[in-house]
Amino acid sequence: MTTAGSQSNSPTVNDVHVVSRGRIFAWTLFDFGNTAFSVIIVTVIYNRYFTNHVASGQSWLWGLAVSLSMICAALIAPPLGAAADFSRNKKRFLFLFTLASVLSTALMFFVQEGMVILGMLLFIIANTGFEGGIVFYDSFITSITSKNSYGRVSGYGFAMGYLGALAVLIIVNLMLPDTAHPDYLYYVRMSFVVAAGFFLLFSFPMFLWVPEPHHAEYRPTGYIKAGIGQSAKTFRSLFVKREYPSVARFLIAFFIYNDGILTIIAFAAIFAEHILHMSDKDIIVFFAVVQTSAVIGSFIFGIITDKIGPKKTISITLCIWIAITIGAYFVSTVSMFYIVALGAGVAIGSSQSASRSLMALLTPKEREAEFFGFYDGLCGKASAVIGPLLYGLIADFTNERLAALFIGLFFLIGLIILQGVTEPERKSALPVTQKI
Repeated sequence: MTTAGSQSNSPTVNDVHVVSRGRIFAWTLFDFGNTAFSVIIVTVIYNRYFTNHVASGQSWLWGLAVSLSMICAALIAPPLGAAADFSRNKKRFLFLFTLASVLSTALMFFVQEGMVILGMLLFIIANTGFEGGIVFYDSFITSITSKNSYGRVSGYGFAMGYLGALAVLIIVNLMLPDTAHPDYLYYVRMSFVVAAGFFLLFSFPMFLWVPEPHHAEYRPTGYIKAGIGQSAKTFRSLFVKREYPSVARFLIAFFIYNDGILTIIAFAAIFAEHILHMSDKDIIVFFAVVQTSAVIGSFIFGIITDKIGPKKTISITLCIWIAITIGAYFVSTVSMFYIVALGAGVAIGSSQSASRSLMALLTPKEREAEFFGFYDGLCGKASAVIGPLLYGLIADFTNERLAALFIGLFFLIGLIILQGVTEPERKSALPVTQKI
């Protein structure tokens, strides 16, 4: 305490909590905004619009666009992550990737029938910006909270993301007229502008109120060149020299089971349409319900993660995923599909949140963006190329039920590899935070 008339520049306990919570909330709002892109463009609206109306039903073109964007993000994320660490300006990189995604998404409004090249190009830029930006966004978690709160804070971020997805789905659902309306496709294209505006608006708090982490380390003059060299060195230390065995083992496990998660995200709407003959409106409502269960799962399992640790939490969620793929094989009614999807919603929020927590726990200090570049980029994005391709081939040669069941192997293999990861201690004091 200070006496009357005295002054102190040191923050009080209450100041620390207020500032920390404010920064955490601003950080989670970025998740709230950017999921508008993933749900409207990648999952529900643009993917179907592009395939059915732009590419005349040629779904392989959509798959090609997704694969190319993921490959781009996977290749550039690790060196740019290292460059961001060297430059100590992660927010600048995050802003540039966000701006590229927002502008390209808004320009999708002008993509109409037959504009395949433009439609693919804009999506590749937008998705690369979205996926690449996540690398820098995720790496901020180590500077806004303490190790023993990674699970909870990561859960808050994913929960806010699913709330944002739910909000934008409601907006778009209210905006879309009946499919028989003569201007129906115009309103569909307007939904892309809505997604871009939503993303832009809720990204502002992150840039305004979350400070850049300050590291006292050597800063080379050529950030990108140094980043490429450092990421190559990191790859060798992780997967060749095995200097960080638990990090390497976790990244391999994550690569495999995240492949399954991304495949389910990519094909859930197609499964619902082909197997259960759900309409556009039905699918929007369906995904709104899934987002709600994902919010609940993120909150609950975020707390569970801090109680039992992220490794055990991920193991539980992977068991849930295995059960979901088995359930998808036997589903025959919309009601049954909703039950399976509710489980998937809980599992997706919790597994991704706990995975981010474990990666933050395993990551060496001063190399957050670099290591998250491998986590989000090389292992997170590149995995999206394999699973969807295998799912499509199995679905084409057999049926979609067998394809869904096959994806369960990704979760089983990832679960087995994960057990070899040694989880670090999570006890640490909350660092003193200065006001901004």
